Amino acid sequence: MAGIKSLAKDTAVYGISSIVGRFLNWCLVPLYTNVFSSGEYGVVTYLYAIVAMALIVLTYGMETGFFRFANHDRYNDAGEVYSTSLISLGCTSTLFFAVLMLFLNPVSRALDCASNPEYVWIMALAVAIDAYTSIPFAYLRFCNRAMRFAMLKLVNIGLNIGLNLFFILLCPWLLKVAPETVDWFYSPGFGIGYIFLANLIASAATLFMLLPEITGVRFRFNFTLLKEMIRYSFPLLILGIAGIMNQTVDKILLPMLVADKADAMSQLGIYGANYKIAIIMVMFIQAFRFAYEPFIFSQNRSRGEDKVKSYADAMKYFFIFALVIFLAVMFYLPVLRYFIAPAYFSGLKVVPVIMTAELAFGIFFNLSLWYKLSDCTIWGTWFSLMGLAITLLGNILLVPHIGYMGCAWAALACYCTMAVVSYMVGRKRFPIPYQLGRMGCYMAIAAVLYCAGMLVETPYLALTLFIRTVLLVFFVVIALRTERIPLPFINKNPKRGL
Repeated sequence: MAGIKSLAKDTAVYGISSIVGRFLNWCLVPLYTNVFSSGEYGVVTYLYAIVAMALIVLTYGMETGFFRFANHDRYNDAGEVYSTSLISLGCTSTLFFAVLMLFLNPVSRALDCASNPEYVWIMALAVAIDAYTSIPFAYLRFCNRAMRFAMLKLVNIGLNIGLNLFFILLCPWLLKVAPETVDWFYSPGFGIGYIFLANLIASAATLFMLLPEITGVRFRFNFTLLKEMIRYSFPLLILGIAGIMNQTVDKILLPMLVADKADAMSQLGIYGANYKIAIIMVMFIQAFRFAYEPFIFSQNRSRGEDKVKSYADAMKYFFIFALVIFLAVMFYLPVLRYFIAPAYFSGLKVVPVIMTAELAFGIFFNLSLWYKLSDCTIWGTWFSLMGLAITLLGNILLVPHIGYMGCAWAALACYCTMAVVSYMVGRKRFPIPYQLGRMGCYMAIAAVLYCAGMLVETPYLALTLFIRTVLLVFFVVIALRTERIPLPFINKNPKRGL
C-alpha cells in the first residue's frame, strides 16, 4: 500500500503541471476559435498532428529505456545511463534540424505550407528542443524531484500562454493605438504563425532552465550501453509511432477523405476544437503516466507478491478516477462547451466517444507494464500496429460517410481492441490479478448514472447541473465507501540525485 500511496502522491504532483498546465492551454481554444477561422484552426491542428509524430521519432523510446537501464541490475551507474542518453538525443535532434533546413522548401510543399515555410522551421526547431529536454525531464522523474518537474512544466506553459496572448491580442491592439511600439517586429499577416513562434520561445526558455540538470553531471558515453538501450527501446519507437498515429492520423487523413475538399480544413478545425474538450481525460492519463513508469520499474526490483498486488491496485484506482472524470465532463458539458466558439458546437457529439476512447487507452497503458517489465517490448509494437490498422481502416471506411464522427468511432474501436488483446496475452505471460469483477461493477454503475444524467433536461440549466452533480457525488461516495483509496502524502525520503 505504501507504493500505491507514493504513486498517488507523484500522480497528484505531476498532475499539477499536467492538469493545470493543460487546462491553461485549453483556455487558449476559445481565443483561437474566436480569432481564427475554422479553416485556419484546421491548419494548426494539422501541423501539430505532424509535430506529435516527429517528437516520438526524435525521442525513439529513450525515456522508457532510461528508466529501465537506470534501474537495471547490471548497471549500477545511473549517471552513465543518463549522460549516454543525453548525448545520443542531442546528436540526433541537431541532425534532424540540420537536414530539415537543407530540404526546407520541399518539406514545406509536402505539408501544404509552401507559402509559409517559416511555420515549418519554427516548429522543427521547437520539436528538436523538446526531444532533447525529454531526457532531463525523465531524470527529474527518476530522482523523484516531482516539484521541480512540475514547476518547469508550468513555467513553460505559462510562458507559451502569455506569448500567445501577447501576439494574438495585445499586439493587434497596440498596432491600432500605438503602431510605433510593435510595427518593427509584428506583422498581422503572420497570423497563426505566432502560435508556433510562442511555442518555440517557450521551448527555448525551458532548455535554458534545465541547464543545471544538463551541465551538472559528468558526461560519459558508453556505446555498448547505447546499443543495448536502442535494442530495448526500438520496439517502443515503433510502438510510439503507431501509438501517436492512432491519436493523430485521423487529423491527417480527414482532409483527404471528406467528400467536400473545400470544407476539409473547416471540418478538421471543428473536430480538433471539440477534441480539446476531451483533453481532461488525456491530462489525467498523462499525469498518471509520469508517475507510473518510474513506479513500476522501482517496484519490480522488490521481492514477494506485494508488487503484483500494487500493479492490480494501480489499475483499479486509475479506473475509478477515470470514470469520475468521464462523468464530470459529460455532466457539465452544457457549461464546458463554451470553451469553444458557438460556430464549433456542431462537433460536440464527438466528445463522449473520444472520452471513452481515451479511457480505453489509459487501460491499455496500465496493461503495458507486463511487456515492459519482461523485456518483451516487441509485443507493444504488435498491439500498436494492430491498433493502427484498425484506425486506418475505420477512418477510410467511415469518414467519407459520416465525416469527423468516423474519426472518433475509429479511435474507440482501436483502443478497445488494443486493451482487450493486451490483457488476453498478458494474463498468460505476466499474470496480474486485476479485480475485473469490481471494476465491471463500477463501470456498470457509471453507465447507469451517465444515462440518467443525460436524460435529465430541465428548463433551468442550474437545476439540471444540480441533479447531475448529485449523481456524480453518488458515484464518488460509492467508490470511497467500498475502497480505501490512497490519498497523496509527502514522501519524506525522496532520491535527490544520481
